[in-house]
Amino acid sequence: MKATIKFLCVGLILISCKTGNLDVLADLPSSLKETSAIEKTVDSDLLWVIEDSGNSNHIYGLDLQGKIVKDVTVSNSENIDWEDLTSDSNGNIYIGDFGNNDEDRTKFTIYKISNIKNTSNSKSADLIQFTLPENLDSIDFESFFLHKGFFYIFSKDNKVCDLIKVPNKIGQHEAIHISKIELEGKHNKVTSADISENGKTVVLLNHNKLWKLTDYTNDDFFSGTIKVLKFDHDSQKEGINFINDNQVLITDERNKFQGGNIYRFDIK
Repeated sequence: MKATIKFLCVGLILISCKTGNLDVLADLPSSLKETSAIEKTVDSDLLWVIEDSGNSNHIYGLDLQGKIVKDVTVSNSENIDWEDLTSDSNGNIYIGDFGNNDEDRTKFTIYKISNIKNTSNSKSADLIQFTLPENLDSIDFESFFLHKGFFYIFSKDNKVCDLIKVPNKIGQHEAIHISKIELEGKHNKVTSADISENGKTVVLLNHNKLWKLTDYTNDDFFSGTIKVLKFDHDSQKEGINFINDNQVLITDERNKFQGGNIYRFDIK
């Protein structure tokens, strides 16, 4: 995921400007009003984005200026509620279709798009589907990342954030519940997540801040130190992706004359 990060950082730093504690790197295309994720794969300089429920089953590759240079239809999919992206060390990308605003879904899908760098206009995805453990009610999810062969998926809730995991294997699975936590503060809905390449830092995104998780035990990411980093900027932020161990990219949705940007943020 980080093979061309040096080029990415150099290419974007030249056009950055400040918004609160965020560096604005580029505008998102005006046609993408509800961007819900951002992800960079290991073997490409493109920044991949999707839109959430009510939008098309397309994944878009953006250049460093935020322009769409690749538009891929996921031919065997439906965008019920696409919420986040993650990728693996082989350049495959995964779409998390697990948004559940009405909390009535019983089955969730992760779409695996192999070798997206060399995909043209359309691609059939492999399906990883899961249900929730019997002791966990249907809840809304917007965030996940891939780590050591498992997808770690975080719930979006006003008070409690649940963490579950699902194996990265084609087929149907029952998710495993790991832990839950009540995040401090008035605004505590988790809208995106990522883990650093060295596996030592997890970030959880919110509209006006992120939570930085470190010193955790194994994959119980809530078991360690949790630090709040504020943006001094409030918008509907729904995508986050590490570009190195100390910096992340963030996207927000466009709302009239605000948002619709790609930002860089220091988490040191």
